[in-house]
Amino acid sequence: KMWINEFFFLMIRRPPRSTQSRSSAASDVYKRQGINAEYMGNNKKMEQPQIKLYSYFRSSCSWRVRIALNLKGIKYEYLPIHLVKEGGQQNSEEYKKINPRGHVPALFIDGQTLIESLPIIEYLEETRPEIPLLPKNPRDRAVVRAICEIINAGIQPLQNLSVLQKVENELNGDKMKWAKDVIEKGFDGLEQFIANTKGKYCFGDTITMADIVLAPQAIGAFTRFGVDRTKYPNISAVMENL
Repeated sequence: KMWINEFFFLMIRRPPRSTQSRSSAASDVYKRQGINAEYMGNNKKMEQPQIKLYSYFRSSCSWRVRIALNLKGIKYEYLPIHLVKEGGQQNSEEYKKINPRGHVPALFIDGQTLIESLPIIEYLEETRPEIPLLPKNPRDRAVVRAICEIINAGIQPLQNLSVLQKVENELNGDKMKWAKDVIEKGFDGLEQFIANTKGKYCFGDTITMADIVLAPQAIGAFTRFGVDRTKYPNISAVMENL
């Protein structure tokens, strides 16, 4: 029960605002020093190298990593990268030294910078496995990863910020309708797929990576893009349990 309540809280809460002014945050964020994180393992406190998450509060990919870090009890410093202000802080030369693709999230951990949300979560799972986010059985892991990829490869890239900006600014299209149509097409398949895998959650009765990926996508779909949740009873049931 504690995990479920914590997970739900982490899904809906906005990351804390920086104590710095917004005008100085963009230039100073790259110079700030990380905090020492403490990792609990084998009943011992072990001091870890600083952990920094470059993130944007509305980015579903960043959201996934925040949920995974918090579920695993990993302390980190939150460094906001605003994707809209100042022409998009992710496009700055300073940030592209951190992530050449100019995307969020990026995670500095164990002396290195990792990019792309699912590889980051897989790394956390492999290096900090005490609170698992994947099943033990290889077949079950493949199923969970398939659910992740239905969203990660088949829905999110077609309705992310850069695509919506192109639809609106270059194609003179309705970006909200485009996003809604893309999400509904993806959810049509996902709804059928998880009908055979779900228990309380996407895969059985334990929270997995699949739930971490679904939650931000579903919240955005239902609250921002106007997708009718009643059309997707399986997805909605999982969200109710989270």
